[in-house]
Amino acid sequence: MMSTVIGFGALFALLFTGLPLGFALGVVGVGGFALLTAPAPAAAMAAQVTWDTLSSYSLSVLPLFVLMGNFVNHAGLSRDLYAASNALVGHRRGGLAIATLLASGGFAAVSGSSLATAATMSSIALPAMRRYGYSESLSTGSVAAGGTLGILIPPSIIMVIYGSMTETSVGKLFVAGVLPGVLGILLYALAVMVTVRIDPKAGPAGPRLETAAKVAALRRVWLVLLLFIVVVGGIYAGIFTATEAAGIGASGAFFIALLKGGLDRRTLLRILAETVRTSAMLMTVLVGALIFANFVNIAGTPRQVVDVISNLGLGPMGVLFGLIVFYLVLGCVFDSLAMILLTVPVVFPVIQQFGFDPIWFGILLVVVVEISLITPPIGMNIFVIRSMNPQIPVSTIFRGVVPFVLVDLIRLLVIVLFPALILFLPMQMAN
Repeated sequence: MMSTVIGFGALFALLFTGLPLGFALGVVGVGGFALLTAPAPAAAMAAQVTWDTLSSYSLSVLPLFVLMGNFVNHAGLSRDLYAASNALVGHRRGGLAIATLLASGGFAAVSGSSLATAATMSSIALPAMRRYGYSESLSTGSVAAGGTLGILIPPSIIMVIYGSMTETSVGKLFVAGVLPGVLGILLYALAVMVTVRIDPKAGPAGPRLETAAKVAALRRVWLVLLLFIVVVGGIYAGIFTATEAAGIGASGAFFIALLKGGLDRRTLLRILAETVRTSAMLMTVLVGALIFANFVNIAGTPRQVVDVISNLGLGPMGVLFGLIVFYLVLGCVFDSLAMILLTVPVVFPVIQQFGFDPIWFGILLVVVVEISLITPPIGMNIFVIRSMNPQIPVSTIFRGVVPFVLVDLIRLLVIVLFPALILFLPMQMAN
């Protein structure tokens, strides 16, 4: 275990110098493997991991879903989603905040990224809530919380990475995230309603739209809803795999962008370039993480951790709550991707040892990571919003997310006590 501790120390030192995460993981992984074995096996391991990862058919889901999200973003569908949500609930107290949450859920369903969801909805929802006199804490809190849905509602980049690292079905992870994602939206809406009940001035009611205007707003988003149903429903019904669903989703998003007139030659090239950059970054990080995981495994750390925890006599639930606390604390200083990459090689064998379902734990882990996205002192979603709105104090945003963190903890407890919430849909899937 000492070699792994030294490895983590070296990793943090490299990150402190500014070396990208993927390269830092790879360097430490190869170096540690070489010290424990020999340089030649370490080089062979790194080459094999790189080849296996980059040539993996199942991992082609990653760039395809990134492409799908970029098409949706550049087609202006996020504004249509917000307009449709506002048409439904904007006339109620706190309605614009609830509309932000609904639109965030819809955008998350086709983007798969929390940071992209938070950034997009920040530019759309905050000006509207500001015009209607919403408090800055409620408006920024709802945007930050809504952004966390990006890694839970399928498709999700984090789920793809977790599935790849643990050899868990990505398709079943996607389907398993649907009900917890819906529960998250409902609890967030409840948090808004309680907030405006306590302080009505925090979220005054907006104007009520005519029926014709509501129908027109909803008509502009039916293609997005259809795309989500086709992608997730097709996986659930066994019509196509997650990779095939990603291809269909990217193609559908392309035609939606084309029909909306938001796609010219220059925009298409920019979308493709952004997709290549993002995919290359994610693949580099994933390769580095898998190399680092091989070093951790050959050092025997997972087995030693399992032995230590077993000797503590905590029992499965004691271990589980210990891991939850560990991740909540870790989330205060790491972003979501780093948490998954650094901890899964060590934690996953513990989960297997104590008999927890890998799909259930994967969704539980994503929910915990969600909470970390809006908790101090890091809270990546909060700093995305702050960077786009430098006039708003960070303390105001943190104060605004408190109700959402509280309901997230309630959802976390529900998931722990009722695993069927996650496992019901995957168990009904056609294999």
